[in-house]
Amino acid sequence: MPTTVRTTPWLAVLYGGFVAGSLDVLAAALINRINPLIILRAIASGLLGREAFQGGMPVAWLGLGLQWAMSLLIAAIFVLAARRMSWLTRHWIGAGVLYGAVVFVVMEYVVVPLSAAGKPHFTALSLAENLLAMFVFGLIVAFFARRVGAGSD
Repeated sequence: MPTTVRTTPWLAVLYGGFVAGSLDVLAAALINRINPLIILRAIASGLLGREAFQGGMPVAWLGLGLQWAMSLLIAAIFVLAARRMSWLTRHWIGAGVLYGAVVFVVMEYVVVPLSAAGKPHFTALSLAENLLAMFVFGLIVAFFARRVGAGSD
């Protein structure tokens, strides 16, 4: 049986959070067919409201910082759970997809409504695209967490 190379939880959180968070911005830009800077301003609008869309690069940088902070937190939750429940790392593909779905629900129905961003509007196609993007987000997080040492189930 091949030996599994373990990684530290912090590295899994950093890689998973930064990679998934950065690709999530690009996915949102592709889904909405708009410049990623607008996506970053939309993220900043969670704090600043509609005025964020009138902002320049400082607002976009704020959006990127918020995106990375949320992504690192989301990755940390998965990594901490994976350390306690080894099935999350043994079945990382299924766990990642499921986690992406949970993250989607929490973001769309808890975080965004509590923010100053306003309510998102989905068509059937954009809902499917955004859900698929979050499946990928969860997969990326789970991929980096798959080699974190786990305790017993």
